[in-house]
Amino acid sequence: MASPFSGALQLTDLDDFIGPSQDCIKPMKVEKKLGKGTAKIQIEDDGTYFQVNQDGGSRKLEKAQISLNDCLACSGCITSAESVLITQQSHEELYKTAEPSQQKLVVISVSPQSRASLAARFQLTPLDTAKKLTAFFKNRGVHFVFDTTFSRNFSLLESQREFVQRFRRRTESKQALPMLASACPGWICYAEKTHGSFIIPYISTAKSPQQVMGSLIKDHFAQQQHLTPDKIYHVTVMPCYDKKLEASRPGFFNQEYQTRDVDCVITTGEILRLLEQEGVCLSDVDPAPLDAEFSCVSGEELLGHQGGGSGGYLEHIFRYAAQELFGIQVDGITYKPLKNKDFQEVTLEKDGTVLLHFALAYGFRNIQNLVQKLKRGKSPYHYVEVMACPSGCLNGGGQIKAEALSSKDLLQQVEKLYEMVRAVIPETSPEIKELYEQWLKGEDSKEAEKALHTQYQAVEKMNSGFNIKW
Repeated sequence: MASPFSGALQLTDLDDFIGPSQDCIKPMKVEKKLGKGTAKIQIEDDGTYFQVNQDGGSRKLEKAQISLNDCLACSGCITSAESVLITQQSHEELYKTAEPSQQKLVVISVSPQSRASLAARFQLTPLDTAKKLTAFFKNRGVHFVFDTTFSRNFSLLESQREFVQRFRRRTESKQALPMLASACPGWICYAEKTHGSFIIPYISTAKSPQQVMGSLIKDHFAQQQHLTPDKIYHVTVMPCYDKKLEASRPGFFNQEYQTRDVDCVITTGEILRLLEQEGVCLSDVDPAPLDAEFSCVSGEELLGHQGGGSGGYLEHIFRYAAQELFGIQVDGITYKPLKNKDFQEVTLEKDGTVLLHFALAYGFRNIQNLVQKLKRGKSPYHYVEVMACPSGCLNGGGQIKAEALSSKDLLQQVEKLYEMVRAVIPETSPEIKELYEQWLKGEDSKEAEKALHTQYQAVEKMNSGFNIKW
């Protein structure tokens, strides 16, 4: 698996989970008291430090805590960092909350990308991996284990509808095209901090599968369980460290109940380390039945989506738009690779006229080229599936790294396992339609808008760095 990615792009040490840069600071408020002179900071051998006043008095100072909210508000870095202090995004926090004394219902939602990575590591099928992972979690106090493939149905459907609306309104309003995918938090963070108000109108407002699942669990599922949202502890298993940052966005916080839609994000690699710490080989775990209610399963078969390991946004929107806008049924999609395999195009033509022009752009090298074309007014696309990692989400920075195999061979194995799952079309699912009516009171309701869509905002560039004054 790739580590620091897009090495061809040189933008201030840009990679998937960079450490805090010289610009990464948290402004501290210092209270000044009248009548007091200057004070000194005294550091003890154990690392604690005190403010010593001229009159001889002293007081212990608290250490600064850097949270993920601080990262979102700071323009110093592009994406999140594993090395940033993340006290609430760890398996230790999960174990603490899973204790009976905490009296919380613990729910884990596993991404299909993480499942495929674990399947490759332990030489299992995706179904066996899902069952054994369910057993492992439930043996440690977890109550329900779901699958974010289920919530991706909503994300795909909302993305389809949003694109068609934008396409129809492109001549009568300033609705921006191309519409850019919004499921990748690394890309979103980069867009907000680097291109801000220019790029934001192009970004889809549909929530990612992780955050749709958060809305589903803390709203509809909580009501089913006769619980308030704060009594449910929701964990996701993701292929990407930046998903921790996404879960910490202020827009995904319930002010009334003081709880997040997703309380904790654990990467695939962290799950492997957890298994190793406990001396557990996933292959040896006795399987448990899957929780089918919020998972894509049919009997003893897992279900997924066509269109690649990043969710298939391009393919689903392309097929839907072709039928909805032009009455054309698309059976097969042909990708045209451009300069590299991570930048490909798809077109719909009729009588020599291009009706739809889509692309996928993976990795920051291709993202940068895409943004520059947009800024020059030379982008020919109607929709672009944008992902920060080369080869997409299956190659995320939080996936399990290669050992015996080369990174390329491991990725091919993970892709093969991911594609073993039978693909379904979300708009044909009666369960999804029923949920739209029950949970969202109809797909065009205000409840649906709140639960399935979000907004982004530019992050102001701060004047900091080497000119720091203490």
